[in-house]
Amino acid sequence: MVNKYKNVLVWFRRDLRVRDNRALLQALKEGDRVFCCFVFDTNIIKYLSDPRDRRIHYIWGSVAELKSRICSHGGELYVTHGKAEQEILNLSLKLDIDALFFAEDYEPYAIKRDDMVTQSLTKLGKKVFRLKDQVIMAKDEVMSPKGTPYSVYTPYKNAWLKKVASKVIPDTGKEKIDWKNLAFDGKSAMPTLPDLGFAEFLNGKPAVQPGESSAQSDLLHFSTKIDQYEETRNYPFLDNTSRLSVHLRFGTVSIRDLFRLATSKSTLGHKAWLNELIWRDFYFSILFHFPYVTDRSFKIIYDQLEFTNNQTYFDAWCTGKTGYPIVDAGMRQLNETGYMHNRLRMVTASFLVKDLQVDWRWGEQYFADKLTDFDLSANNGGWQWAASTGCDAQPYFRIFNPSLQSKRFDGEGTFIKKYVTELSKVPMKFIHSPWLMDLQNQKQYSCLIGTDYPYPVVDHSEMRDSSLLMYKQAREKEVINRGTRKR
Repeated sequence: MVNKYKNVLVWFRRDLRVRDNRALLQALKEGDRVFCCFVFDTNIIKYLSDPRDRRIHYIWGSVAELKSRICSHGGELYVTHGKAEQEILNLSLKLDIDALFFAEDYEPYAIKRDDMVTQSLTKLGKKVFRLKDQVIMAKDEVMSPKGTPYSVYTPYKNAWLKKVASKVIPDTGKEKIDWKNLAFDGKSAMPTLPDLGFAEFLNGKPAVQPGESSAQSDLLHFSTKIDQYEETRNYPFLDNTSRLSVHLRFGTVSIRDLFRLATSKSTLGHKAWLNELIWRDFYFSILFHFPYVTDRSFKIIYDQLEFTNNQTYFDAWCTGKTGYPIVDAGMRQLNETGYMHNRLRMVTASFLVKDLQVDWRWGEQYFADKLTDFDLSANNGGWQWAASTGCDAQPYFRIFNPSLQSKRFDGEGTFIKKYVTELSKVPMKFIHSPWLMDLQNQKQYSCLIGTDYPYPVVDHSEMRDSSLLMYKQAREKEVINRGTRKR
């Protein structure tokens, strides 16, 4: 059988693996000579100011492993550094390719970039194939009966499940890869981290090791405890979440492998895990259909919110020194490891917006800078959910009480003491509200409030009332503005 194209190029992006990689598999089937590349896109990494940014270290390590795997099968991964649209054009001309294969992306910048690449290559008479890879259902695959995108999760979920049931999700992970068409056109050096403008080594061990082999190991480990996922996932001290979000973000694991694990049994744990995967698709759909959410509230009414944006409060939140132990423990986990437990992402986000009255976009950006698993759609969706400004968000009057959240999900203070070491000797009866200790207790437990550990920056009950008023006023303003616009 003669392949359709003589020379083809596979552009790896958010699919840093060989197993169940749709672009790679399709290219190997259709090209006589298959070249592979990855671009450290300066349009993206120029905004990463931390020389020890954990994402770059994860990506670099994953690309290095990918390069090694491709080389072991007789090919080469060309790793370049520059503006992606120009680098892909240069490689395409250098290698005289006839077709480009890559996995499609749904973020506003990526869509614009990919359109530019497609247009430039099409003008040269080359074919471009954008394949679905990082989601189960993409773009317009799950729509309402009216043909409009869903903005509420439950009907989206029901339609998603119905759609999935009506089609086969191919298990291409079992498909044997035919490597014979991999092309080799000489060795290509990989840029070092300093070449990219980043430090060579991280301080400490990363929360998640990079690469496809690590992803497969973590997937196997999670498969042994997924049965208990529903009953244990909210307790940060148990560390019983999947820890697969980083792998999923950069595609070192296939979303279809995770889907098959989630649907392999009908335990509560499996169903809860499947629910998380559907939420992920839902947020991708929201970002694709409503790209304005990156700058504005999904519910435009809440653009009227008058946040106080106290810089001192925000700094205390960022550094984990708010005086609320569960909030501070979550923020310190984030700063130290590049990861935060999902329950704590909700608690810390709610606290920033509704206790400190800081604009959710400030917190969203801080998470974007610190999270190794940062994903624009999920991060934006999660923050707008917590701020009650998003689609299907928690009601504005639902405001987490940090002390009650602490008692419920870290009853003995195990997680708190791991990250807020100033409280290591404080007993359980005070660990959630250490400011309630009298001076004698503070001395006895080696924690002077205001010296060793801060007083609460705000009073939760007072700020709850103030924030309820802030949201009500925003809603009233929108009603007035709407009436003015109609006149």
